[in-house]
Amino acid sequence: MILAHNHPSGVADPSQADHLITRRLRDALALVDIRVLDHLVVGDGTCFSFAEQGFL
Repeated sequence: MILAHNHPSGVADPSQADHLITRRLRDALALVDIRVLDHLVVGDGTCFSFAEQGFL
């Protein structure tokens, strides 16, 4: 599964809440054998990838 959401502020840097929900969703989905491949945070013309940054 690939998760994605936007930040209306335009800044794609993930918040602490983004990190927390990513871990919680990854752990919950693992219980039913679904792997989270990435979580993308979209800003104005930029995108933050949890996978590329080594958080998954």
